[in-house]
Amino acid sequence: METTGVELAVLSGMLFKLAGSLDFCAAHHRLPGKRRVVGGTVWSKVRLPSAFRPQPSRDRRSRIGLTGMFALGLLLLLAYSHSAEAIPSFSRQTGFACAMCHTQAFGPNLTPLGRAFKREGYTRGNGGDGPLTKGIPPLSGMLMGSFTHTQRGQAPQPTTGPSAPTFNSNDNFALDQASLFYGGRLYGPAGAFAQFTYDGVANTVHVDNIDLRVAHKAELWGHPLDYGVTLNNNPTVQDLWNTTPAWSFPFASSPLAPTPSAGQLIANLGQQVGGGSLYAMVDDHLYLEAGAYGDFSVDAQKGMGVWAPDNPSLTGGAPYWRLVLQHEWEDQYAALGTYGLRAQIYPDRLHRAFGTDSTTDLGVDLTYQYLGNMRHIFELRGAYARESRTLAASRAVGAATRGEVMLDTLNLNASYTFAQTYTGSFGFFHTTGNRDPVLYAGFAGLRPDSQYFISEFAYVPFGKTASFGLPWLNLRFAVQYVAYTHFNGARRHAEDNNTLFVSGWLAF
Repeated sequence: METTGVELAVLSGMLFKLAGSLDFCAAHHRLPGKRRVVGGTVWSKVRLPSAFRPQPSRDRRSRIGLTGMFALGLLLLLAYSHSAEAIPSFSRQTGFACAMCHTQAFGPNLTPLGRAFKREGYTRGNGGDGPLTKGIPPLSGMLMGSFTHTQRGQAPQPTTGPSAPTFNSNDNFALDQASLFYGGRLYGPAGAFAQFTYDGVANTVHVDNIDLRVAHKAELWGHPLDYGVTLNNNPTVQDLWNTTPAWSFPFASSPLAPTPSAGQLIANLGQQVGGGSLYAMVDDHLYLEAGAYGDFSVDAQKGMGVWAPDNPSLTGGAPYWRLVLQHEWEDQYAALGTYGLRAQIYPDRLHRAFGTDSTTDLGVDLTYQYLGNMRHIFELRGAYARESRTLAASRAVGAATRGEVMLDTLNLNASYTFAQTYTGSFGFFHTTGNRDPVLYAGFAGLRPDSQYFISEFAYVPFGKTASFGLPWLNLRFAVQYVAYTHFNGARRHAEDNNTLFVSGWLAF
């Protein structure tokens, strides 16, 4: 098996970073007698007295090193690909209709073939080693617009920046986002999914999801083995299943409607961190992945358009892991997995003298698909995750009263798709956690509990083998209704936040 310069560059960088992260973990991540878990959101809720001033970052050197390593890996890959400005869409590269890899012909929900394409590093197809398909250097684009109505009018929507648009208290039309994608083979076994987004609600431009991969095939004691390395900027964006935070249902939601404030750390690190992992699929049954993340420096986050004062501040490496057992038989597919992330977090960037809180997110997930002849598709997906957080540093600065908190989330959803054109989906979501009068001071009952249901109908007219405009035209219309029974700890008037969301999603 021949190793290219691209692989050596990426693997060397990854091994260097992982070695550093493991060294840090060995020194700083020894488990105490009690479990620690990240209790919740409330990165934006923690505020320290103004007397506290920013302290010099003791891990600045390691975070700058991570930023540099991530950027160097990206530059090496793009430089080696000969044509950094040319990105074929996945459909044009493979020659497959979108419906081959996506159960709904458009959107992130993957079929077994779609999961294999991602696992193989986005490199299947195009008949060459470079990024061009039939000499065409295409870029992919996406536009999403929407209408949002809430049962009760909200306060005028906040804006981000002086030039951001303003919205009414209800019944708002919006250009949600416009994105540019680089997707497909870079060179040889190296591929990429890279997204750069204009946020029409905040009127900002930022680096969105990035997943760079190098993948290979081999045999292990007579069993097929797919293995590779991924560099990415969002824990679970590299995941193959639609149950972890980055790609779970609902695939689109209103940027203007109120949503529950409490969330787990693993779902709130997107674009603020960089890292990577080594992964392997053994005999098409057992998937293993292990890696680590660290946050980008403040200057790097500002440069990528993702900086906010309440972004979580990690110290050192945050280990990430994933294990899945999958099985495909006849027209059916099932997978059962677990995933997790562990991190040390400063309760506020303005003060680091009191040390860190310790956070562990641990989840289990299930996927079932009945694909049949792709005319009638049934899907069931579920994920339960528990976040445990020790709050020694938060208590020391007066940002929490409990020494430990937990935050549990449950996401169950099912869908039926006819002819990969019409899809009805239904989801149940539940969040619950410990009471804390300081940490959850803005919540009713001083608890982070929320519960709601989502019903959605989607129509995808294109993306099939004989569709008009294949593969250039992909369109999705959806009507979604969100019904709350609990909202940020409150049962009373929770239904005021019920939301009707109508969206149009175009990719070309």
